[in-house]
Amino acid sequence: MTTLHWAGVLALAVIAGAVVPFQSAINANLGRGLGHPLWATLASLLVSIIVLLPVMLALRLPLPSLAFISKAPLWMWAGGAFGVCFISLALMLLPKLGASGFIALAIAGQMLASLLLDHFGLFGLVERQLTTPRMVGALLLIGGVALIQFSAAPAPAMATSG
Repeated sequence: MTTLHWAGVLALAVIAGAVVPFQSAINANLGRGLGHPLWATLASLLVSIIVLLPVMLALRLPLPSLAFISKAPLWMWAGGAFGVCFISLALMLLPKLGASGFIALAIAGQMLASLLLDHFGLFGLVERQLTTPRMVGALLLIGGVALIQFSAAPAPAMATSG
């Protein structure tokens, strides 16, 4: 992979991470407006389908193989359930923890789970051993999470007149 290509991949990964707090904050407001976070989760997933289908049609993607669909192990279909879990928890926790607190804790959880997935090569991933430098990196990240979460004082409540 060329340096320019690698830089593009890294930039896209940063963008993927950057959209998460926006999605979470917007969906939290939607959940309050709709009366429950699960309504906002459903709305978010429906909007995802509405946005994704025209893109897939424009790209003229071939239909998936029915043979694969019928033989795929059940765990391969769990991604949607994990998406519902993440979106719903983000809607409920972001207003309590703040955007930076929620995202920091979510990243810590992602890092710990990712280290396990890599170490054991789960779900077809290439095995990447849990080495001391990788553990130190994860601990530094978790230390950063603690600094972000526990050093932020909530903003004082605004007095209202009237």
